[in-house]
Amino acid sequence: MSLLTPSIDPRLAGIAPGFRALSIVVEAAPVTAPDVASAALAQACQQMLNDDFPWAEAHLAAWDAAFKAFGAKPKRTPCSASALRKRVLKEGTLPSLDPVVDIYNAVSIRYAIPVGGENLAAYTGAPRLTLADGSEPFDTVKEGQPDVEYPDAGEVIWRDDVGVTCRRWNWRQGVRTRLDSQAQTMWFILESLPAMPLAALEAAGDELVSHLQRLMPGATARVQLLELA
Repeated sequence: MSLLTPSIDPRLAGIAPGFRALSIVVEAAPVTAPDVASAALAQACQQMLNDDFPWAEAHLAAWDAAFKAFGAKPKRTPCSASALRKRVLKEGTLPSLDPVVDIYNAVSIRYAIPVGGENLAAYTGAPRLTLADGSEPFDTVKEGQPDVEYPDAGEVIWRDDVGVTCRRWNWRQGVRTRLDSQAQTMWFILESLPAMPLAALEAAGDELVSHLQRLMPGATARVQLLELA
């Protein structure tokens, strides 16, 4: 099992007091039951529409406030969970992308929580959540072509030793560390604010691991709770 110790910049306490997250490292196994992913995604969409958690909207509103606190405009660049849920509200479902991606999207939709999935082998150094100085490169795609952007100074970013891996906290993932079901070592980060009960965060992590182990029998997972110091 790969060792991983993500870090959280203590300055985040002024932006999102009470922030906590689950870091889950998964050593993958061959995908033998892809239907697990499509079923999980379909079920999550229906649960969101018909049996949502009572704290879900408050949690998304808290993310809007956190984004505003570091200068982002959540209506233009919302947290990843809000973006997914708006698509489900509009379309009733989400299209399948990749079995592993579908599973972590399902957990994000069901629990109203931003969930990132990353190919840990593409990282140089450990992931860290911090404030950008504006010089960190972010590899993306613009009009179908590879492009490099730079975050705003003071923007909350996930990064490694090379550059940004996710902009505006959890709004957009980079290309370099993007995850799919071919990856051997997968890292997932489930990010919550106090409006989401700790028990719900733990349940979301349990559900993610359960789905992945049914998708990939033999996969192993290590779960770590991260909290602001």
